[in-house]
Amino acid sequence: MKDMIAYCGLDCEKCDAYLATIHDDQALREKTAKLWAELNQAPILPEHINCQGCRVAGIKTVFCDSLCGIRQCALKKGVATCGDCPELEKCEIVGMVIANNPETLKNLKG
Repeated sequence: MKDMIAYCGLDCEKCDAYLATIHDDQALREKTAKLWAELNQAPILPEHINCQGCRVAGIKTVFCDSLCGIRQCALKKGVATCGDCPELEKCEIVGMVIANNPETLKNLKG
């Protein structure tokens, strides 16, 4: 499995925070911060939009680093991704991600 597949199965290489970081794209940071702030009803600023991927060493958004329950669970269980967890099929936390983005399940099992 690619290192850039997140614990939840999302592809970090397609994430706007990752893309803004690797391309140092301030306009994309601003656009992403605005969208994420609206979606999460939280004060997310452009300077918060820096991430090199949740499973690799390097900078992460505050959410991905310390607030993401999926990442925290995977780290606690010592699994590479939720695809390695025996509870994947019945997990409500990652289930929400899979329900909104079915490609994540293929990434986790692929």
